[in-house]
Order: sequence, then C-alpha cells, then structure tokens
Amino acid sequence: MTLLGEAGHLILLAILLPLGCALVLPLFRNIPNLREAVTLLTALALAAIVLMLLPVVEAGGRPAAQLLEVAPGLAIAFAVEPLGMLFALVASLLWIVNSIYSIGYMRAHDEPRQTTFYACFAIALASTMGIAFAGNLFTLFLCYEALTLCTFPLVTHKRNAEAMRAGRLYLLLLLGTSMVLFLPAIMATWFLAGTTDFMPGGILAGKASPLVTGLLLALYAFGIGKAAIMPVHFWLPAAMVAPTPVSALLHAVAVVKAGVFAILKIVVYVFGIETLALAGANEWLIYVGSASLLLASLIALTRDNLKARLAYSTISQLAYVVVGAALAGSTGILGSGLQIATHAAGKITLFFCAGAIYVASHKTEISEMAGIGRKMPVTMLAFLVGSLSIIGLPPFGGMWSKWLLALGALEAGHVFVVAVLMLSSLLSAAYLLPIVARAFFAAPPADAHGHGHGEGIQEAPLACLIALCATALLCVVLFFQAGRIESLLAGIFTAPQ
Repeated sequence: MTLLGEAGHLILLAILLPLGCALVLPLFRNIPNLREAVTLLTALALAAIVLMLLPVVEAGGRPAAQLLEVAPGLAIAFAVEPLGMLFALVASLLWIVNSIYSIGYMRAHDEPRQTTFYACFAIALASTMGIAFAGNLFTLFLCYEALTLCTFPLVTHKRNAEAMRAGRLYLLLLLGTSMVLFLPAIMATWFLAGTTDFMPGGILAGKASPLVTGLLLALYAFGIGKAAIMPVHFWLPAAMVAPTPVSALLHAVAVVKAGVFAILKIVVYVFGIETLALAGANEWLIYVGSASLLLASLIALTRDNLKARLAYSTISQLAYVVVGAALAGSTGILGSGLQIATHAAGKITLFFCAGAIYVASHKTEISEMAGIGRKMPVTMLAFLVGSLSIIGLPPFGGMWSKWLLALGALEAGHVFVVAVLMLSSLLSAAYLLPIVARAFFAAPPADAHGHGHGEGIQEAPLACLIALCATALLCVVLFFQAGRIESLLAGIFTAPQ
C-alpha cells in the first residue's frame, strides 16, 4: 500500500467508512433508532472527510493512494482531482439529506427489509467514492461494477414481479454494456497507451488514429450504460418501481451521475480534449447527445406517472453533460461538471417531492394531483424550486451550467447546440410547470357528497419535509456558489502542485 501523506489516508477512509457502516448495521436490525443513527453519523463523517480533502485540491494538490498492484502497471489506485472532488462532494453531502428523507419515507410506509436497504445504500456510497477518486481506468471499472451489483437489491426492494423484472433489465443492460463495450475499451486503451492511469492532457494523445479514437469513444459512451444515453436508457424508467429514496439515489446521488462523471473524466484524462477535438472524433457524440436530450424531453411530456416523467427528464438532463464533454472545449467541460452538481440538487428535490406526495396522499399520477398544492404547500413550493433549477432560470443553480454549456457550444462553433439547449429548456418548462399549476390552481376532486378534498394541510412526515426543503435551498445556494465550483473545476486545466 502506498499513501501520499495524510490526505492519502483520508481517501481510503472515505471508501472504507461506508463499508464499515454496512457491516455494522445488521447488528442493529431490531433497534431502528440506533440503526438510523449509525447511518446518519456515517453520512456526516463521510461528508467531513471529503470536505477535509477540498482545500488540498483547491490549492492544486492531487492526493493519492495505491492499495495493491494486480499486475505490472495495473493497480487499484486512487487520486483526487477536481472532477472527482466535485462528484465526491455532491454524493457525500446528498447522502446526508437522503438518509434523513429515507427515515421518514421508510417508516411512514413501514417498508420491509429496512436494514438491507440502509446497508446497500452505504455500500453504494463506498462504491461512489471509489469511482470519484479512481486513479485509473481499472479502478474505475471495478468500482463501477460494484455500484451496479450493490444497487440491484435496492431496485428490487419490493420483490414483486414488476420489481424483479426491472432488476433483471437493470443488470442485463448495465452489466451487458460494461462487459461487451466498456471493458474492451479499457483493454484497447491499455494496449495503445501502455497505461490506464488518468493523466492531464490524456494518455491517448498521439497514440491512436482519428478512426480508432472515434471507435474508442463510441465504446466508452455506450459501454458506460449508467449515463443512459439513448438507446441504452431503458433500465432507468423501469427502475422507478423502487422506493423513492432509491430513485433519488439512482438519479441524483450516485448511479446516473457515476455514468456521466465517468464519460467526462475519460474525455478529459484518457482522450484529452485537444486530442479529441483535433481528431474530429467527437462530432458524432454531439449529435447523439443532442438527439437524446430532445427525445427524452418529448417522451417526458407524454408520461402521466410523476416518477416516469422525472425519469425521462433525467435522461435528458444527463445528455447535457455528455454534449458538454463531446464539445471538447474547456468551457463545455466546466459546464458539464457544474451540471452534475446543479442537476443533482434539482432532481433530488423533485424526487423527494414525488415521494412526499405518495406518502401523504398515495397519488402517483399527475392527473390525480389537482389541488394538491393546497394540502401540501411546502412540498409543491419545493417542487417549483427544483423545477426552475432544472429548467435553468435564475436565481437557481441550473442556470449557470446551461449558460456555460451554451458558451462552450458557441466557442466550438456549434450554434445548433445552443438552439437544442434552448428548446430543451422550453420542453422542461412544458413538462414540469403544469404539474405545479395543476397542484395550486386546479380545483381539487370532489368526494361522493360533492365536497372538495383540498381543505387542510396534510404534508408528509417531518423528516421528508426537512430533506426536501434542504435540497430546495441548495438549488439557490448553488446559484451563488457556482463561481467557487467553477474555480475548483478550472484546476483540471492547470498543472498540479
């Protein structure tokens, strides 16, 4: 084992701490309060560890740790750079609010197998930290696969026929794309570059022809199925059968973010944005990402089930990150990185609200939600905040990521991408804002005696409300803190200290 200073120990602790939590939780299977206290304390401790690494990276440091060398030149190794630092911050901070939300949601529903739920959640966060801090493609692949396997029990939590079908599709698509496309891409990269280590400027610079570069990019883009680029997206809407805290994990905290993060990191540190742009191998991905962005938005318009609509919204919003990476320019990369953070805050808020509605009223279809804002004003105001951030309006964080992506498209000479981004924002407004309008301004349904059901406040449990209000507030905070995130990400393009 090789560690570089105290920060190297922090990297390993960030990965091992959630694993330790998962091992301890079964001991408290019959003591729910203690089980959930351990989960919350671990989440807080993980966030503190990640925050301790932040100033080191902001100062230009690149702390690293190597566990073992599997073969000559092939090691399980970790290193913290700006992109990984941002992803780790997003995942660790949102685990805290997701844990608070889960307590309210899981107890309100009296869900079975809650200990398994919390343990798998902890393992998922350990895998996510491994992905964020992966120092090479080999380590990234191992942690990526671990994330797939440990989230399978979460997707199939209900264990009914629908959940098991969704779980099979989840494994088939994610493991299938990994083994058939992602793994061969890593092997080809190792053969061409002689290493799998992530390096500024890319390890494939001058090592592959434009044709080979384009083929490798295709293998990575579609092999990383968690990015949900169409047509490798079907697993995501199907997985909405899982409990809402799991949906929040899939869409905001870990799984899909791990996918687009991996693509972004590979573009920057394996291909190198200059190499990719000069080879012209990125052009096709710009068009594929743009098509996925618009098609998913159009499909979202047709879905009456709230979680299904939000699932297709996620597919569309993930494509923003892919397009930004494919633009192969510094501004586009900054926009993609910021989109990971701002979309996480906005989308987890929307899913928290969807779960709160289900807990309080057992409604899942948008057509059933007329007047629900009168009974659940806090929830629906938070939904409005999350929606406005996803759309990209000020003063919410989603504005800045879309602004940078548009600037990146103009710098790269792709004016049509700006038009795509604008159209997507309009479509986002079209499938999100009518939900809020229906909730607050449509007449509530009448009962058998002709009386409306809109009277009286009937919000979800307090733990759910605390979580969704916190993430709604985060959408606003990110608007004012976007400059610091941009400064952190700018370190991608400067030499480490």
